[in-house]
Order: sequence, then C-alpha cells, then structure tokens
Amino acid sequence: MNGSLLDLWRSMSAICHVVIIVLLAMFLRSLIVTVSRLVRYRVARRQSQMYIAQSALAFREGNLDEAISVAEVNHKSHIATVVAAGLLDFCSAPAELSENQVLDGVRQKLDRSSVTIREEMKEGLSGLATIAATAPFVGLFGTVIGILDAFSKIGTAHGAVIKIIAGSIAEALITTAIGLSVAVPAVWCYNFLTNQMEAFGIEMKNSSLELVTYLRTRQAECVKR
Repeated sequence: MNGSLLDLWRSMSAICHVVIIVLLAMFLRSLIVTVSRLVRYRVARRQSQMYIAQSALAFREGNLDEAISVAEVNHKSHIATVVAAGLLDFCSAPAELSENQVLDGVRQKLDRSSVTIREEMKEGLSGLATIAATAPFVGLFGTVIGILDAFSKIGTAHGAVIKIIAGSIAEALITTAIGLSVAVPAVWCYNFLTNQMEAFGIEMKNSSLELVTYLRTRQAECVKR
C-alpha cells in the first residue's frame, strides 16, 4: 500500500504535487484553528461557571469591588470580562451624572466589551470557512490538470492506451478526494464553532441585561436610604 501511494506520488505532475501540498496545509490550518478554539471555549465555559459561583455572594452583599476582583481572576471567562467592564464603568462614573446617564454609559461599555470578546473568541473562524469553501475547488483544479495530462498522453501513446488513461485519471481524481476530505470536516467544525459563538453571544447579552437590572435596583435602594 505504501509502495503504491509512493508510486502514485512519483507519477503525478508537479502541479498536482503543489495542489496536494496546499490541501495538506489547509487541513493543518483547519485542525489548528479547531483545536485552539475548542480549548479556548472550554476554558471560557469553566471560568464562567467558576465566576458565577464565586461572585454570587459578592453581588448579594453589594460588594462590587469583590465582584470585580473575582472577574479579574477569571479573565478568560466571557461573562466575567463583560460584567467586569460594566462594573468598572459604573464605579468610575462621575458623581454629577444622573442615574440614567450612568446606566446608559454602562450599557455602552457592556456592548463594546461584548463585541471585543466576540471578535477575540471567533478568531480564525473566517479562515476555517474559507478553507471549507475553497478546498473542493483546489482539489478540482488538480483533477482538471491531471485529466488534461491524461489526454495529452493519448496523443503520444503507441499502445496500452486504456491503461495509461486509467492510471492518469486515477492520479487526477485523488486531488478531488483529498479536497473533499479537507472541506467536509472543516464545514462540520465551522458550523459547530459558530453555534458555540452564538451561545456565547446570548450568554453575554443576558449577563449584560441582568447586570443593568441589578445596578438599577442598587441605585433605587441607595435613593431610598
């Protein structure tokens, strides 16, 4: 088997060699992106759970400094990062601002922080989508070149034409097979990671809404006192 693959590689044209090398590079790139994002998302999930558990008492007691400190420890958490940004903006708001102005500033800070986190966490996904979309065409390009090479051999062959054509077409089709083998897993991984990003976006939005509600309630209690 190894010998036949080696013979097949040696019999291919230089262009087909380049196509296969490009497809292998695309596969490695998609693998690296997928693994790095999975690790990043797992850390974000774990630290978010830790932050929610550790900051619950601080919020109940109204200790915002403690909530910020816990968020800084769990800085890989998307929820902790967004909430900390809102809390810092709330705590540093000038005293002359009205309650509504303070909360409007917090909302803007939460929105900006959510966008920043989203861009950081989806790093590499656009490249993964590009690989998924273009890998079949790269493989098809190699196939077209191989088939053209097969037809060129017909004119120079003096015997065993069918054998020559069959071998050349087999060499050509392997690039399409490799292209599909790169594209299909890339599509699966891209769709899975995109769904994860949508879930993170919803969680950050819900956390932002809950924080604004909490801060509004806190302000109302301070006014009553």
